Amino acid sequence: MSALTSPVAPKRAAPIRVLSAAPQTLPAAVALGLCVFLVGDQAGYPAARWTPIAVVAVVLLVLTAALVPLHLRGVPRLVWVALGALTAFTAFSYMSIGWAGDAGAAWEGANRTLLYLVVFALFALWPQRSVTAATLLGGWTLAMGALAALQLAQVQGSAHPLNWFVGNRLADPAGYPNANAATWLMVLWPAVAMASARRLPWVLRGVFAAAAVVLAEVALLSLSRGAVFATPIVLALWLAVLPGRVRTLAVLLPVGAAIAAAAPAVLDVGTQINAHAPLSTALAHAARAVVLSSLAAGLIVALGAAYESHAHLSGQTVHRAHRLFGAAALAVLAAGLAGGLMAIGDPGARVQEGWRSFQHGYAESSGGARLTSGLGSNRYDFYRVALDSFGAHPGLGIGVDNYAQDYLRGGRSEETPRYPHSIELRALVQTGVVGSVLLALALAGALAAGVNGARRGGSLRRAVAVGALGAFAYWFVHGSLDWFWEFAGLAAPAFALLGLACAVGPRAPEPYLGVGSLLSRSGAVIAASVAGLALAALLGAPWLAERDVQAAARVWPTRPGEAFARLDRAAALNPLSDRARLIAGGIALRLGDLRRADREFAAALDRNPGGEYATLERGAIASQLGDRAAAVALLGRAVTLSPRDPLAALALRDVRAGQTIDVMALNRSILTKAAQLRRSSG
Repeated sequence: MSALTSPVAPKRAAPIRVLSAAPQTLPAAVALGLCVFLVGDQAGYPAARWTPIAVVAVVLLVLTAALVPLHLRGVPRLVWVALGALTAFTAFSYMSIGWAGDAGAAWEGANRTLLYLVVFALFALWPQRSVTAATLLGGWTLAMGALAALQLAQVQGSAHPLNWFVGNRLADPAGYPNANAATWLMVLWPAVAMASARRLPWVLRGVFAAAAVVLAEVALLSLSRGAVFATPIVLALWLAVLPGRVRTLAVLLPVGAAIAAAAPAVLDVGTQINAHAPLSTALAHAARAVVLSSLAAGLIVALGAAYESHAHLSGQTVHRAHRLFGAAALAVLAAGLAGGLMAIGDPGARVQEGWRSFQHGYAESSGGARLTSGLGSNRYDFYRVALDSFGAHPGLGIGVDNYAQDYLRGGRSEETPRYPHSIELRALVQTGVVGSVLLALALAGALAAGVNGARRGGSLRRAVAVGALGAFAYWFVHGSLDWFWEFAGLAAPAFALLGLACAVGPRAPEPYLGVGSLLSRSGAVIAASVAGLALAALLGAPWLAERDVQAAARVWPTRPGEAFARLDRAAALNPLSDRARLIAGGIALRLGDLRRADREFAAALDRNPGGEYATLERGAIASQLGDRAAAVALLGRAVTLSPRDPLAALALRDVRAGQTIDVMALNRSILTKAAQLRRSSG
């Protein structure tokens, strides 16, 4: 640790006093707590998981706007730019429902964007004091660190640890290994930033450093190649753009050394899984290595912080220590970079090899070797189709979350992705140039405001801004290679922390005028309530519909009449989605009612004309009912919608040959294929 002069500790205010001076902290803390809750529930991917959280976030924003005075002129111009552009992007996402092929998917995607707008506004509009901001960021960081430690303990103590893995990669609690890795690596940056904050107690700084090690090692169990590329990019940006480099490096060195020390034992878990060896010993070794290395890093950082807090050094000595430590840290980084370049050999050849692997799909590898096995995946094909779709609809895009049908038609792999696997391509393909410009403007304004906050103000404010920006930067950089926008448990805290970085920036020193300067306080409450009800209705109707769908799926074997009634209500609550009609059609098939199934699938196609599954089912039903002409037409349409689907092609061939399709046998094949795709896409 570098030695810095410790200022005289300010007199601590009572917690109630601090909270009463910044009451916006309480709803912000609730919002971050909800984000932590989402992590343990598939990282908030299913709409049924994040939609009620979004409704609560709207309520929190409405209550804060109605009850906490807001000095409108004091909000920095950059924050207004970011908020205005993000609001316009959200509105444009809702507008895209009008031209989207699957309007139900577009509504769900627009609602997800609304959640991110709401949490950003909740954090960015009202200023935060350094203590309250540090409490918010530190509390979230420690809660996430505790969750990571709990996950490691659960896996290590499980009687069936393989249930936590997809292949040899830790997938839970997110359910998707890459998202699982990002869940913990997002938190690494604020953990390091808080460990370097000299105003925090030395014991707490050691705890943050230990948490950083645990977070990194649990993320490593997911063997995410995206993380391998994203982490050094974020580190370079973090050190190049944000202040406090020497102090940050002082923490990064022991934390990085501890991570490197435990990494071989952690990576051995994946190797043992591939070798079909018993996992208990490997997991025990990994857990022991993580515990010891995190304790060592925490102890080193805590001792350095304790010395720093008690030492009284002259300014010249501090300046000299800064220079010496900075030079030493840069030398270590340079040596590491040189060693890395020597290890990879000819950089040009490695780049060419990486590009070839990126173009040619997955490569088989085991254990930690997966992290250095190249860029092989189907993302090249995902991006190719996305760019083709953008070329066909450059101005407005194809509609939010409407990529799936384009890939079914134009893709080459066996995967059936719903999203382009890139935040930038998502905006470009689904909202066109208009939406992409709005999102870019929103992020640029918010990041500029956050960086401004990191460079001005006291040391604790800087630490909060640096940590919050690091978390957002990691989500965005890794999300540029993956579909993290769709995981609300990742994106919602990313936007919340981006707002927090804006909230600690400088504000105009004017008295609070409050919304009451424009409207009466009662008028402000009424306006906020009306806006909140409208937003809650946008979010709540699809959520209530999904609850009915899930209930119908549970009760149909014993109470089919109730199931169909619930599905009818779900279809009314969400008049844009085909999901309730698809489920109703599937239930009717299982009950042997082919004509009702056909009506339900036809109703689904009225809502989503590009639905390949409903078209395929109607074609099979027509065949079994003896309408060969309709069967040929429908199955031909299904093949057009999904040219690579072998089931549709086989069904069409059989019908043309005069054979009758067995609908139940076809559905069993569909379920088998879906299960195989889920296993292979992990």
